[in-house]
Amino acid sequence: MPHLVREFPTVTTGEGVTRQVLSDSPELMVVAFRFEKDSVGALHNHPHIQSTYVQSGVFEFTVGDDRVVVRPGDSFVIPTMVTHGCRAIEAGTLIDCFTPRRDDFL
Repeated sequence: MPHLVREFPTVTTGEGVTRQVLSDSPELMVVAFRFEKDSVGALHNHPHIQSTYVQSGVFEFTVGDDRVVVRPGDSFVIPTMVTHGCRAIEAGTLIDCFTPRRDDFL
């Protein structure tokens, strides 16, 4: 039987940015990142494949050499080790999926 409910704390990851793991398994993790207006997700990279879904807000994303503005309903995939980050043009929430799980978030 699947593990359906597990409570994870909300963690502050930067000025105006919080992270909350929503669900996880060794193969996959779902995480909500909440941003206040003008908050920044610093440029970084990691070995995990990441899929991002914009639940609310407007964000300017840098992914590799590309820069794009994303809005609610937009989604995209960030390949392993590609440098990426964002700025919240409007306050909002991003839902990120990582494969495999980000053990550093637990």
